[in-house]
Amino acid sequence: MPDMWNDLLSCLDLEPVLGIDNIALQGGNQALPYHRVFGGQILGQLLTAARLARPDKVVKSLHTVFTREGRSDTPIRYYVSVEHEGRSFATLSMLAYQGERVIASAIASLHVPEEGPHRQSLPAVGPVLGPEHRVEFPLLPWEVRASDDLDSIAVGAPEYTMWMRTPPVEPELGRALTAYATDLTLIGTALRPEAGISHTGNGTRFLSAVTTHTLWFHGAVRSDTWQMLRQHSPILSGGRIFGRGDVLTEDGLLVASYAQEAMFRMQP
Repeated sequence: MPDMWNDLLSCLDLEPVLGIDNIALQGGNQALPYHRVFGGQILGQLLTAARLARPDKVVKSLHTVFTREGRSDTPIRYYVSVEHEGRSFATLSMLAYQGERVIASAIASLHVPEEGPHRQSLPAVGPVLGPEHRVEFPLLPWEVRASDDLDSIAVGAPEYTMWMRTPPVEPELGRALTAYATDLTLIGTALRPEAGISHTGNGTRFLSAVTTHTLWFHGAVRSDTWQMLRQHSPILSGGRIFGRGDVLTEDGLLVASYAQEAMFRMQP
């Protein structure tokens, strides 16, 4: 397996598809052992496609529907349509194809940053956890720290907080890399109150798959400085999981929020 950090960065380096009338870009996939495309990679590539399509604005929200499982052996082609564009705002619709199959669709809203009043009402973040709290997630090729063990099958509250920081990277990749991480731990957060299972049981104890994921960006996002992802799941019901979270800087500034729904089915 190649170095995962550089492998991910190469996936975010989208190339234009020549000979296509509308905006089309193509990217490769991470070399993962289970040969499926991680949804966080698609989120990062969608944000990159939106940024490249309209570099004079920044993405303020992205709503993504995952329609099919992607295969890691086939590049993904992103078709971008401009639904609306004004001086301050723009709306893009995007389709992610593998061959003739749509594997994801998305709507991105973009905005030219403006000056104005600022207010936020959230609990304080507290200090960054020390290196003794370092944890490993196979899909996150950077430093992560958390005080709770998401692999544990002990019963806990449907809440999870982690600190993370990527290696140094160009500022324009901050949104894409942060979005990538937001797709990883919401299902595990929702399962913490369920006795005897954790997110590691997917495919054996239960089946789960993300169906929709939405991000809102409130300001500049730098993934290579400490960020706290604080999330919780208010409901698991009717074969679906719902969770949401916030991304805050070390100084406590809210820079992004996110929400996710996933299919959840217990195995017999």
